[in-house]
Amino acid sequence: MNETVPDQSSQRIYSQIRDILTHARSRAWKAVNAEMVICYWEIGRVLVEDEQEGEKRAAYGKGLLAELAKKLTAEFGKGFDASNLRNMRLFYRAYPNCDALRHELSWTHYRILLRVENPDARAFYEKEAINANWSTRELERQIASLLFERLALSRDKAGVMELAEKGHEIQQPSDLIKDPYVLEFVGMKQDACFYEKELEGALIIKLKDFLLELGKGFAFMARQQRITLDGRHFYIDLVFYNRLTRCFVLIDLKMGELTHQDIGQMQMYVNYYQREITSEDENPPVGILLCSEKSDAVVRYTLPEGNNQIFASRYKLYLPTEEELAAEIQKERQLIELEKKISGEERGE
Repeated sequence: MNETVPDQSSQRIYSQIRDILTHARSRAWKAVNAEMVICYWEIGRVLVEDEQEGEKRAAYGKGLLAELAKKLTAEFGKGFDASNLRNMRLFYRAYPNCDALRHELSWTHYRILLRVENPDARAFYEKEAINANWSTRELERQIASLLFERLALSRDKAGVMELAEKGHEIQQPSDLIKDPYVLEFVGMKQDACFYEKELEGALIIKLKDFLLELGKGFAFMARQQRITLDGRHFYIDLVFYNRLTRCFVLIDLKMGELTHQDIGQMQMYVNYYQREITSEDENPPVGILLCSEKSDAVVRYTLPEGNNQIFASRYKLYLPTEEELAAEIQKERQLIELEKKISGEERGE
């Protein structure tokens, strides 16, 4: 009995010291990182100012970078090859105000951001990387999947500017929705034959990646959530809760093209959750039908006008090229505009 006391005391003291060291190292790393970013910005400034001195100096810029890379690498080690020096030069041009640099972002974060040519998109990814504490791998993946363009899809020009200035703000259920969702991380082929449960299982295994794709504020609640109506059992594939909108988010996975029966079933799930599960201080639940194909006309005529609870989105099981995603987004934008026009004509506008 007496022998366990020193062990417990030792473990307690060890935990306290470990926390002190961990926090100290974290603070030290952040301080070093911030200084490194400023250092690279300063190097970029020197290179750009030298370039701007005249055409003759700019003419041998490539040779100068190679010479500098050789000397700097010999004295300071890795990180100063010609490619990285070019990145420092681009860094200064993209961020001419040193005071605007954020200490939360590492040099690798900034190096990835420099690949984004659209200034609005770059500003958005910068804010989201800070707000959501994205790792460099997560930032790279969100840029590759054109997150900014997918979120900007249904926004007007002012909405796109707001997205760039403030990042992704969740204010209403529709702000949670993307189309398409990119699920390349599950490792399944787009044209392969598989069951909905197999996709569901793969998403659970890769839950962290799926939560990243879903967006901000999501918490996993249940898989194959059973509800019973008059002795009949129904199962909702995935249930999440979004703390920002304070509502349940129900997700059903559908192979092939979405039908009006699928939409009707989701309407039943949403109604059940609203009447039986949702408390008075929570907002109405949201239903998302993830399908490989959908008819926008079927969705529009199945759901009531003014619907803001049920959404149908496609999913892709591979990471499309930027050109493929851009074409997909453009197609979806045209469909949205067509639907607005049709709705206006039906109302006699």
